[in-house]
Amino acid sequence: MVHQYKNNGMNIVLDVNSGSVHVVDDLAYEVIPMYQEKTAEEIVQSLSDKYPKEEIMETLSDIRDLEKEGKLFAEDIYRDYIFDVKSRNTVVKALCLHIAHDCNLACKYCFAEEGEYHGRRALMSFDVGKRALDFLIANSGNRRNLEVDFFGGEPLMNWQVVKDLVKYGREQEKLHDKKFRFTLTTNGILLNDEIQEFVNREMSNVVLSLDGRKEVNDKMRPFRGGQGSYDAIVPKYQKLADSRDQRNYYVRGTFTRNNLDFTQDVMHMADLGFQQISIEPVVADESEDYAIREEDIPAIKEEYDRLAREMVKRNREGKSFNFFHFMIDLTGGPCVAKRLSGCGSGTEYLAVTPWGDFYPCHQFVGNEEFRMGNVYEGITREDIRDTFKACNVYTKEKCQDCFAKFYCSGGCAANAYHFHGSINDAYDIGCELERKRVECAIMVKAAQLMDEEVRDTDAAEDR
Repeated sequence: MVHQYKNNGMNIVLDVNSGSVHVVDDLAYEVIPMYQEKTAEEIVQSLSDKYPKEEIMETLSDIRDLEKEGKLFAEDIYRDYIFDVKSRNTVVKALCLHIAHDCNLACKYCFAEEGEYHGRRALMSFDVGKRALDFLIANSGNRRNLEVDFFGGEPLMNWQVVKDLVKYGREQEKLHDKKFRFTLTTNGILLNDEIQEFVNREMSNVVLSLDGRKEVNDKMRPFRGGQGSYDAIVPKYQKLADSRDQRNYYVRGTFTRNNLDFTQDVMHMADLGFQQISIEPVVADESEDYAIREEDIPAIKEEYDRLAREMVKRNREGKSFNFFHFMIDLTGGPCVAKRLSGCGSGTEYLAVTPWGDFYPCHQFVGNEEFRMGNVYEGITREDIRDTFKACNVYTKEKCQDCFAKFYCSGGCAANAYHFHGSINDAYDIGCELERKRVECAIMVKAAQLMDEEVRDTDAAEDR
């Protein structure tokens, strides 16, 4: 499968099955879609009014070489591999600990209902958290590196238990030859110097919630009394990001129908000094006035193009920053299993409620149909685990002819379920936007590599 598109003045060709990316001239861009359908003579005849025959034949020769090298028109070698993925023993490598089903903000788009998750407000006890870590160790097999995200609600509302669990985890590392990678997702309201010092010492990554410009953030992320949160958190975020040398964190936002010009929010965060930025489309029912609708897709795609061009421009000016959805590895990428089956929800990754129940991920919490067990009894619904284990890009009809399938790995299972009632379906708006993000990500990366080649050439000539 080959996907071609034009972006920011580049002709880009993606060979889906090999992952090879080619930036080509106009002639090659026209020849490639004809290559497997027409003879060389027919291609020459079709393009002879625009290009010399010698150039066309040379281009055909180059394409044949790429085909022989497996970099163009490559076969899908992964379809059979998926049977190995589905049959392998399941180990748990990551937990999302809902350390607090409570929150000090009242974000309007919050899927967690201000931290309640369709249930009751609660804080996780140390005993529940300890048992969760014990479960993770016991079910991680030979895997040494384990991940635990302190999540909410707002996890800083249960800060003592966070600290106690980190301490317990560090003790267990020595006993079981494991290594915990702790992360924290916070709205920043309770951040202070003591928390910052602990986070910098113990947390491998920190996610800081901010939607961008003050008016945008405060509209969607107010306190329960209605006042905005921007002024309370931005100085704390800047201090924390600088204290981590602008690494190992993300300022993460959500854009809605209220700010389809979200490039302005990304640029605002970059201008505040943040170098690790993520802003994602809201996922909400169309009944919500802020929900993204199908008619918004063209404008959002244009906005992603605008953002990509601005990133290329800023990179050339020495003011680069990372945008999560445009980070892509053209030389390697994720392992095959991850390319096929995604985040591992329900199998390698589980969410744990304050009272110890297991769910496939945080977005299923509160739906009893997906309660898999608890920290006291372990996994009691292996059928749920097996259903998620079998879910992959080859079980989703909508993925079969999609060029982005090995980048999104079939998309979010929770979104598919919430919109279509099946984890083997796909959230259509999300798919459209993911395809555009992949195109933009490839363009940004290709532009960076081309700029590096130019700089290296200039440096060599100077020598």
